[in-house]
Amino acid sequence: MTVMPQDAADTAVTPEDAGYFDVVIIGAGISGLGAAYRITERNPGTSYVILERRGQIGGTWDLFRYPGVRSDSSIFTLCFPYEPWTRKEGVADGVHIREYLIATAHKYGIDRHIRFNSHVRSADWDSSTDTWTLSVEQGGTTRVYRCRFVFFGSGYYNYDEGYTPDFPGIDQYRGTLVHPQHWPEDLDYAGKKIVVIGSGATAISLIPSLTEKASKVTMLQRSPTYLFSASRYSPFADMLRKVLPNRVAHPIIRLRNALLEGAIWFLARKTPGFMRWWIRQIAIRNLPRGYDVDTHFKPRYKPWDQRLCLIPDADLYIAISEGRAEVVTDHIDHFDDTGIVLKSGGHLDADIVVTATGLQLQALGGVRISLDGTEIKPQDRFVYKAHMLEDVPNLFWCVGYTNASWTLRADMTARATAKLLAYMKSHGYTHAYPHRGDEPMPEKPSWDIQAGYVLRALHALPKSGTKRPWNVRQNYFADAIDYRFDRITEAMVFGRACSPAAATLRHVRQLPVN
Repeated sequence: MTVMPQDAADTAVTPEDAGYFDVVIIGAGISGLGAAYRITERNPGTSYVILERRGQIGGTWDLFRYPGVRSDSSIFTLCFPYEPWTRKEGVADGVHIREYLIATAHKYGIDRHIRFNSHVRSADWDSSTDTWTLSVEQGGTTRVYRCRFVFFGSGYYNYDEGYTPDFPGIDQYRGTLVHPQHWPEDLDYAGKKIVVIGSGATAISLIPSLTEKASKVTMLQRSPTYLFSASRYSPFADMLRKVLPNRVAHPIIRLRNALLEGAIWFLARKTPGFMRWWIRQIAIRNLPRGYDVDTHFKPRYKPWDQRLCLIPDADLYIAISEGRAEVVTDHIDHFDDTGIVLKSGGHLDADIVVTATGLQLQALGGVRISLDGTEIKPQDRFVYKAHMLEDVPNLFWCVGYTNASWTLRADMTARATAKLLAYMKSHGYTHAYPHRGDEPMPEKPSWDIQAGYVLRALHALPKSGTKRPWNVRQNYFADAIDYRFDRITEAMVFGRACSPAAATLRHVRQLPVN
């Protein structure tokens, strides 16, 4: 049963009319939809609303519409554990992922709880009533939502703008400049010369698709990235789904792919020399004889110091081999009116330049967070079990792994949230927050990869400690074991809201473990 503030209960206003819910979920992508499913699965009757700033379901998969957008990990681990992926391919196109999310939301009735075009601007916690009050822009007006819990499924980057370096002379360029995060629907690139700046996941998925229509596509990179080729289709999944029902085959396929991806990451960290050799052999086998692999596809860093990029069926290498794409490894000196002048003295003519130069990190969707009217900065707080913030009550944040499928941790976060809500309900608590105490603890980055978009914005993310439960790890299997044996009361403070008539809120104490 929902513990409602006294003033709301007195006026007998229904949650829908008053904008009061047990849980407000921010974002209707993988994280938000998964949270809705898990929370209500464990806590039937929980009232919730999903506030989605865009006009459709999908989150990242609705935002990114550039040609070739696809999953960069196995779709069998990216999809939900309770809703099997039924298409044949194991590396899925963005449009099919979006269709899957829409169908899943409809199947479980989650879509009935979504309010689109709802941009959450601020969230303030009132400790006298244990209530979050959210200020939300909807259709040009501001509405107020109140709730007991807030779940941020808003991702980790700024949806409004990607990252574009300040290239000298870019104002002189007379061609078309595009960032993949905001790909124009009406962009006609047939027969055009295109330069894609960057060599990360976006660039290497975009380029093979562009070559189908463009006259020439050039990938301009400052330094190479590790590329790992795997089949777009899974014979193992195909075979298993022929002999077993989907509900039986799906968890087996999912676990197998999680183990495989984990093994590749483990090999990269423990035997980087072998992984370098393996990746280089894949490149040599798929590129033309005599191709300068060491210049264009031999990074200076170790495998998985940055995210390993997946190229299904070696599609990028094939595009290069067939002459539809080329790679230039150089630095930009400046733009001129027809393209890019390189520091080596060369020039790349371009009708279109695509700046696949990364994202801008952002915690909690840029929402202003305050406790009793005092603003807090998420980056000043330690993260508890990778999904709550130190001394912030009833707030959850979902962020996936850097080295594995997003949904592996997103689902674990959703289940942990549902478990805590059930525990609080059974004990009559109305607030809970993780508390670290006064003992100093060394810090480390929450994300341990050396990607440029991470290194230039480490200050944007909450802090990680070096020991549990404050240590943010990038290890699904270690986290899964921790979750299995999790003590829900570890480093947590629980309490109940005081009566509104009370002059001041008594300082809550940590309750004993039952």
